[in-house]
Amino acid sequence: MDPSSEQWDPALTRLLASLKEVQPGGEDIAFLSELLQSKQLHALVQVHNKIVAKGKDDKFYPLLSNAMQVALEVFELFGEIVSVSKEYEELLGLLQKPHFQAILCTHDAVAQKDYYPHLPDVPPEIDDEEETVKIVQLVKSDEPLGGAQSAEPIVGATIKTDEETGKIVIARVMHGGAADRSGLIHAGDEVIEVNGISVENKTPADVLAILQSSEGTITFKLVPSFGKGGSRESKVRVRALFNYDSSEDPYIPCKEAGLDFKKGDVLHIVSQDDAYWWQARREGDRVMRAGLIPSRALQEGRIIHERQSDPQTMDGKPALCNPSSTNSECAPKTPCSPTPTATALLPCKSMPKVKKIIYDITENDDFDREMIPTYEEVARLYPRPGLVRPIVLVGAPGVGRNELRRRLITTDPEKYVTPIPFTSRPQKSSEQNLKDYMFVSREQMEQDIADGKFIEHGEYKGNLYGTSAESVETIINSGRVCVISPHWQALKMLRTPRLRPYIIFIRPPSHERLVETRTAANARSTFDKECSRAFSEEEFFDIMRSSNRINFLYGYMFDEEIVNDDLASALTQLLKAAWRVQSEPLWVPASWVQ
Repeated sequence: MDPSSEQWDPALTRLLASLKEVQPGGEDIAFLSELLQSKQLHALVQVHNKIVAKGKDDKFYPLLSNAMQVALEVFELFGEIVSVSKEYEELLGLLQKPHFQAILCTHDAVAQKDYYPHLPDVPPEIDDEEETVKIVQLVKSDEPLGGAQSAEPIVGATIKTDEETGKIVIARVMHGGAADRSGLIHAGDEVIEVNGISVENKTPADVLAILQSSEGTITFKLVPSFGKGGSRESKVRVRALFNYDSSEDPYIPCKEAGLDFKKGDVLHIVSQDDAYWWQARREGDRVMRAGLIPSRALQEGRIIHERQSDPQTMDGKPALCNPSSTNSECAPKTPCSPTPTATALLPCKSMPKVKKIIYDITENDDFDREMIPTYEEVARLYPRPGLVRPIVLVGAPGVGRNELRRRLITTDPEKYVTPIPFTSRPQKSSEQNLKDYMFVSREQMEQDIADGKFIEHGEYKGNLYGTSAESVETIINSGRVCVISPHWQALKMLRTPRLRPYIIFIRPPSHERLVETRTAANARSTFDKECSRAFSEEEFFDIMRSSNRINFLYGYMFDEEIVNDDLASALTQLLKAAWRVQSEPLWVPASWVQ
């Protein structure tokens, strides 16, 4: 067809004319020229124009639902013709092409709304003397169905042997899986047959072998568990406070059904029906089928068992009470079995009691050591006018958190503000009250400390120093961002629904890199307030040890982590975090948004 003819699409003609005005040469120009003159593109444009001409609100319906049958009839008519023209030969060849026939078959399937796989008829032969049964047919898919011994991706459920009856039963139905979507299989249903094969006197491994060898559809004959319908999907979201790898978990009943996650991942808990194994999905994943994760009680029991088996932390101090202790509050009254059963990992009756102590820098680590973080229920906190979250920088002494705080404030002193500290020492002539310090009497400060008005406090050379909660709230209420770098033990006083802080852990780089960067920058020691000098080798080791200890005790509170390798790079990360916390919806403890 001649592109200049009247039948050629005007838009393509104009594009081709514009192309000719471009300097010739080059593969791209040649390709576009050939494309614009192709019959295929012309045909597509014509189809597009006709669709547009019909209007956006018009509904299209297939004129035929048996296009393939019509094509076969035309093909038979051609066979009766003795003399045919070139057009007939071309059409005859077209009708015989497999791709064209596939298009017609697809058209008919859509026209007839034939979208789903065809299941064979349910076998009618059922013994009248049998108890009530249900026949369920599922299309085999890439989903787990497993037992305590082994598992294979099949239909999205797990099976087990009932301890009392010895029969095979459905242990759990994975939310979002094929079994759950069918609405016909429920936890507790007894399995009688699989694909016509009786499972009597068989183990879960035997049943799995039958399932693995099955092709296409799988037919279950089940005795329904009355009163145990499918449970509704929970809306609970939690933040994981530990790493989990199901392939390394000897207790999980079906490894293929496990859901791996990292510390900090937000999980959607869809079912908590099982005391040992919850069903969950990672928030934001497109995979609808849930996976198994250890329940809070199971994970707490696992941690207690590990700590009692090896009651030493990385710094050589006991993580929990030693099981060999004669202390009646520590000695386990119910032994925690080391065998790989979930029951053995539930918390012992002698689970250590949490100490009820007031914040004190010398005793508080013992309190925090007994915290057992597993999951924290969270919800999204959306930014809104009047909601300003303080930024808390926490880290080991000497890691550079105070320098980062100062540099952040320097970028915008009107926006970022640090509270004025309180002190009981006398005011110097060069100092201004309410600017350098809030100068108060020792008696007043001691009373305020006793009343819990300080988020942190300490004593240096006989004088008290501290930061009051009211000063932090005053900055927040003024619409500015409060930036503080408190002692790590102040986090429990700060991390409340009232303040809703964003906590950033400032971590040091490797020991070698720490020494290299601080030496190159001529950094001055923060451990010696009497004179200015470089960090000693022992102080570098103290920074690393303190950082590990802070992360071990308080890591579950951190919203973000910044490695202070290069100060400029760390400040850039801090600025991004400061912008994000005030402008994006973020996950926070659920109690903060209720």
